[in-house]
Amino acid sequence: MERRKATEAEASALASGIRLRIIRLTYAEAMTNKEIAERLGRDPATTLHHVRKLVATGFLAPQPPRKGRRGAKEIPYLSTGLSWELPTGGVLPDGSTNQAMLEAYLAEVAELGQGELDQTRLVIQVDAAGREEFRERLESLLLEFSARPRVPGGERTAIYVATYPSR
Repeated sequence: MERRKATEAEASALASGIRLRIIRLTYAEAMTNKEIAERLGRDPATTLHHVRKLVATGFLAPQPPRKGRRGAKEIPYLSTGLSWELPTGGVLPDGSTNQAMLEAYLAEVAELGQGELDQTRLVIQVDAAGREEFRERLESLLLEFSARPRVPGGERTAIYVATYPSR
């Protein structure tokens, strides 16, 4: 899959750690604004602002309304997968999308219990061609797994990858 350049509105929507977390939360299961707010420990009005921006830019799609516990109409939202069609890092020149990805990752990791985070750290020493080969092969593996159909009842697994100069 060839990733296309993000529009300015899409890039702006991705420049928020909260919005990235909302996209991730609604990846496999539609959630209402109230459910999202509860999961994030946020005020529903604030969360609704983020949900509306994600809907307006195509990252979330409203699902058919349903009745809530008290009979009120609730609208669940589901991630469209659009975020995976765009470049992963550096979408905005100021680096805010990179910062947002890191913020989302740190917030999610902070919620994990001891032993739930599987980490690996590695330093490699290769030339520019080797570094590009590594990046392309890693991207290919991620694309391969992202293209697999969602498995009902399957375990959701989040992946955060960062490469940087080792000084």
